[in-house]
Amino acid sequence: MKNTIGIIGCGWLGLPLAKSLIQDGHKVHGSTTNADKLNLLKKEGIKPFIIILGEDAVTGRIEEFLDRVDILILNIPPGLRGKHKENFVLKMNLLHTEIQKSKVKKIVFVSSTSVYGAVEGEVTEETLPMPVTESGRQLLEAEKIFKNDKTIQTTILRFGGLIGPDRHPIDKLSGKKGLSNGNDPINLIHLDDCIHLIKTILENNWWGQIFNGVYPDHPTKKDYYYDMADKKMLPRPQYMSGMTTKKGKTIISRNFLINDVQFYTGIKP
Repeated sequence: MKNTIGIIGCGWLGLPLAKSLIQDGHKVHGSTTNADKLNLLKKEGIKPFIIILGEDAVTGRIEEFLDRVDILILNIPPGLRGKHKENFVLKMNLLHTEIQKSKVKKIVFVSSTSVYGAVEGEVTEETLPMPVTESGRQLLEAEKIFKNDKTIQTTILRFGGLIGPDRHPIDKLSGKKGLSNGNDPINLIHLDDCIHLIKTILENNWWGQIFNGVYPDHPTKKDYYYDMADKKMLPRPQYMSGMTTKKGKTIISRNFLINDVQFYTGIKP
């Protein structure tokens, strides 16, 4: 069945996702905060909108954006690392109010495994989230806004560290010294797998569920980032020697794996 799909946030993930959905025959409404991107979205076959989420108001033609949308994908990072921090939960509350006015009844909320915090060992979708960062705390509160609305079927998708074109942790880690977490497992996922998992949820009508999105291979950070640095011909990061009592966390995408969903790109750069 072909749908009209709305994507709030046509950036690094949202734009290639929109292009893939259009190739599959879906219609896509896509939002951006940058007027310079409107022509780009239009050229890709996306119906473009300027939508700006603020703490006090949702700016833009949000009613028109949501009109006739069957499925809404919320792909908005909290944006709490820069100088101009805003309350992500307030923004999501305002957006939720606008969605309630529409006929949208199915949502994929793109979240992060940061909601699990510093828990150690294996982490599945059944693990109790205990975020330790402000970003993680606000993401978890935003998840609840949509999950607790029984008039909407919301699926939460918690991605691990994102890698793909022009995005890889080794670019920032290269040459750094005194790193202490070399024995911790990695929890990464490639852009292509992110798109594949979102489309799998849509194709199977897996609504009202929680999924972790992490590639099921977890070498140690030391081994993995040494290998990536060598492949990119970058200076290796330096990890401190010695044993640690911490195990780190290994995030398992159990709800995908029990449904025999295949990850196919690996964690390649």
